[in-house]
Amino acid sequence: MSITVIDGKRFAEMIFYGASHLSKNAQYVDSLNVFPVPDGDTGTNMNLSIQSGAREVRNNIDSHVGKVGASLAKGLLMGARGNSGVILSQLFRGFSKLIEDKETIDALDFAQALKYGVETAYKAVMRPVEGTILTVAKDAANKAEEVANRTNDLTVLMEEVVKEAKASLERTPDLLPVLKEVGVVDSGGQGLVFVYEGFLAQLNGVQLEGMESPEISMEQLVKQEHHKSVQGFMNTEDIEFGYCTEFMIKLQPEKLKTNPFDENTFRNDISRFGDSLLVISDDEVVKVHIHSEKPGEVLTFGQKYGELINMKIENMRQQHTSIVEKDKSVPVEHVSNRKEEEYGLVTVAMGSGIRDLFQSIGAKVVIEGGQTMNPSTEDIVKAIEQSPAKKVFVFPNNKNIILAAEQARDVSDREVIVIPTKNVPQGVAAMLAFNPNADVEQNKTSMIQAMEQVKSGQITYAVRDTKIDGLTIEKDDIMGIKDGEIVVADKNIAVASKELLKTMIDEDSEILTILTGEDATDDLVDELVQFVEQQYPEVEVEVHDGKQPLYHFIFAVE
Repeated sequence: MSITVIDGKRFAEMIFYGASHLSKNAQYVDSLNVFPVPDGDTGTNMNLSIQSGAREVRNNIDSHVGKVGASLAKGLLMGARGNSGVILSQLFRGFSKLIEDKETIDALDFAQALKYGVETAYKAVMRPVEGTILTVAKDAANKAEEVANRTNDLTVLMEEVVKEAKASLERTPDLLPVLKEVGVVDSGGQGLVFVYEGFLAQLNGVQLEGMESPEISMEQLVKQEHHKSVQGFMNTEDIEFGYCTEFMIKLQPEKLKTNPFDENTFRNDISRFGDSLLVISDDEVVKVHIHSEKPGEVLTFGQKYGELINMKIENMRQQHTSIVEKDKSVPVEHVSNRKEEEYGLVTVAMGSGIRDLFQSIGAKVVIEGGQTMNPSTEDIVKAIEQSPAKKVFVFPNNKNIILAAEQARDVSDREVIVIPTKNVPQGVAAMLAFNPNADVEQNKTSMIQAMEQVKSGQITYAVRDTKIDGLTIEKDDIMGIKDGEIVVADKNIAVASKELLKTMIDEDSEILTILTGEDATDDLVDELVQFVEQQYPEVEVEVHDGKQPLYHFIFAVE
């Protein structure tokens, strides 16, 4: 069936199809990741990015295609993660900008929007590299423009776009030698192909469940089997700028009086601190991604224009070493001779999901423990000794473990600094504030400030009848605990969870993180996410499977 016009509702469906198809194949995209940095999570980043965009669209369905595009751009901007996620957001930022005033779009509009999206994305990257998602997007957009000059059928146009995107993807190893060496195509480009395939499926009326999985040749399977971690082709010491630094600047009028903000000027000025630079801005917020050897200086520079929010610094050398160590095909002697580092982070976690979360943000050693499983002083001392560092920060993440941690500090022959985190959200916030280029006292101050700014909540059950803080609590009641105080008690876990969230979320809240416990059901999680999205549409929701015992949910509000 010929389709010559797309309205907002059809475009929204195309977005949902694209997001769904990418989500189903995110793990495959992760397996391809090799460039430009060894983070191994391109599929995950792109998936989380486009899901954020799709969520914003779902909350703002409109027949006006320009308004749907604006919602997509906003959701992608706020949810963008990693290089490819940010580039994806820029592709659709430009796309949406070109159609913002249109009720509907035709084939030529669609092609021109793709083209403008590519131009926007190239401008956002300080030093664009061919053979990446940028090249795939550019080739596909050029094909769209060519096809739109000879047909007004959007289905035909999208078929040609997908065909050219796949062909461009297959050419990426010819443009990037490292891809050819490892035997993979560009991961970001593959992610974009999945999005475009989803668009086409919607136009063709094809259900995604019936779509075939991406074809993988026997040769590719052999290569994947023998190259479990493509990062093994890189040496850790070859990483010139070791810290992946992401943050947002909430522009402040009083600072702009002395430091007027211009995106191009800002991009040129901040580029001196590193590479892999991406800068996105609107009238209120600037989002920055850069790989730098001195993230502290980057943050100081950004602070001239406003308030810093959503800061994240990751040690890519540590990440690379961890990935290589996990690859059993790498000889032991290649990874065991690790140099002593200046700083180490040791934390306590209950639940494998929370353990994985802490490891992902830089914890060198994670002690299994928590409520009812408090580690001993000896356990903590052993963990400190396992960390190959001169100075070790310890995050107890439980008020009942702080004293043991301080005792371990006193008997250890290392320089140990205990950050008195009382729960997991405080621990996460404190660790994210770590700056490898700052001294001990600076880090300690910033970490404590960060942990004090996050609001923490837990949902658990009562083990006995009691009366406390004006609440009458019966055994097995569901309790909501906010920053160490019981503020809610109810028979129903959904009711208790929602009431607790009401006490935690206010007009200044931006992000809610939900850590789900062993007993949390998918239906309940979905209900809570929908509740927050409906009641607090400006709050971004992130869900992690913490797998923690005893606590159905752990909430963090920033």
